[in-house]
Amino acid sequence: MKKWGIAAVLYLALVIGGYSGYAEWFAEEKQPESHGHNQSSSYGASKSQEQRVPHGESHGHIDYGEGNDSGHHHGSGAAHEGSSEVSVFVQSDQDELKIFLKDKSGNPVEDLEVNHEKLLHLIIVDDQLHKYYHIHPEQTGRGEFTIGNNLPDGFYKAFVDIKPKNLAYHAAPVPFIVGNPGRSTHSHGLQPDKTLSKNVEGENAKLTMSSFKANKPVTLTFDLDKTNLTPYLGAMGHVVILDENAQNFLHVHPENDKDTVFETQFEKPGIYKIWAEFRQNGKVRAFPFVVEIK
Repeated sequence: MKKWGIAAVLYLALVIGGYSGYAEWFAEEKQPESHGHNQSSSYGASKSQEQRVPHGESHGHIDYGEGNDSGHHHGSGAAHEGSSEVSVFVQSDQDELKIFLKDKSGNPVEDLEVNHEKLLHLIIVDDQLHKYYHIHPEQTGRGEFTIGNNLPDGFYKAFVDIKPKNLAYHAAPVPFIVGNPGRSTHSHGLQPDKTLSKNVEGENAKLTMSSFKANKPVTLTFDLDKTNLTPYLGAMGHVVILDENAQNFLHVHPENDKDTVFETQFEKPGIYKIWAEFRQNGKVRAFPFVVEIK
């Protein structure tokens, strides 16, 4: 319990104190990378929300499960504040990231449903929302998941997507630090895209939205080359959406197993970043879009 008390203090201290490239298992904007992880940090979120973080596709590819949840989405928002019965803690060590799942009594949460062929999906973004990682830590203990840590030094937020069998759960951001990145700017500088067309590694994707209004159903339609578009473990695509402060998280699946069409709803006005992931020519790419909802 002492360890979790320290984790909670560190988490509070952090909160108070404070494209085109898609390389193998992650997507990030081109920028210098620094290394030298020598800091261990641990943070948690009570409202929620491995094997090395790899460079090789055989270990760290983006991966999803059966399309049996098509048309559904997982997420967080104001309506779910305080209703989660699972706490998530992220511990960043020199060589690995550890995820700990606890119930309200501090007991390990280990009774999870398989969600798209994985017990746990881990989404990580940096504080600028430039870097984006979708990975799958391995279970290494009771309520414990681990993946190796090759992240560049920096400030990050983790979103853990799980389905506890008998407990309410809603994903919330869990901030953590890798290495010695200096001081966080806490400023994303996101600007809405003037055109919703993107090119990633020679492939193009165009986003059409049925509405830019908050609290209304929105259809996201992606126009891309479907000649060599194939399901990735049963799904035609996956969309992750974060608000500009990386507080509200949505993980959306297609309405069916044929079309790249997604249904969702934005709870509040503001700027949002959308990552749309598709498999073309055997390679998974993430297309990033920034939109303003009014």
